[in-house]
Amino acid sequence: MRSTPNNLQIIFEDNHLIVINKRSGDIVQGDKTGDLPLSEVVKLYLKDKYNKPGEAYLGVVHRLDRPTSGIVVFSKTSKALSRLNKAFANRETQKSYWAVVKSKPRQESARLVHFLKRNPKQNKSYAHIKAVPESKEAILSYQIAKSLDNYHLLEVVLETGRHHQIRSQLSAIGSPIKGDLKYGFDRSNKDGSIHLHARKLTITHPVQKEKITFEAAPPDDVIWNNCLS
Repeated sequence: MRSTPNNLQIIFEDNHLIVINKRSGDIVQGDKTGDLPLSEVVKLYLKDKYNKPGEAYLGVVHRLDRPTSGIVVFSKTSKALSRLNKAFANRETQKSYWAVVKSKPRQESARLVHFLKRNPKQNKSYAHIKAVPESKEAILSYQIAKSLDNYHLLEVVLETGRHHQIRSQLSAIGSPIKGDLKYGFDRSNKDGSIHLHARKLTITHPVQKEKITFEAAPPDDVIWNNCLS
């Protein structure tokens, strides 16, 4: 199921922000597929809700990969967009993700440091132990939050924001994310999703200047539900 103006999962909305729980399969911004992006869906929702005669303003602050679900923040004013862009660029946000893997990491918790090199043709990032030309340092910490019969739930905290960072780094330690064929999982999920979810985000409100934390419920499927129970 894709997001539409009528079924948007809105976590928070005020005069400056609208925060959405993105469904896997939604693209945040338009791409070569030509599919209607989430940004345009949210614009349609705002136009209808506030009876706007023209197009509603909406700023894209950050993105999530298409097969990933979870928190996406959009700005409703240009002032909020510039302040949020600066905060994300300066790593003044705190992001945590949930990832479901089949192969249990050797350590219960660890801080992973790799150097990611992006291959644009493959739309894939390769993790290296040492810096290589055109690579960027990628850092995350994980801990095993729950173990099911066949899968393990990892809580992941990002220190950097690189292309496919969590997917690439977990694959590099032998624990690819469930459904993520691109990074070494053995089979895809039926709906094309991967079990990676942007669970929690803390930002400073761009106007009120107060810390605010958002949480997003994971998709409704058997494995995610077992992780919550």
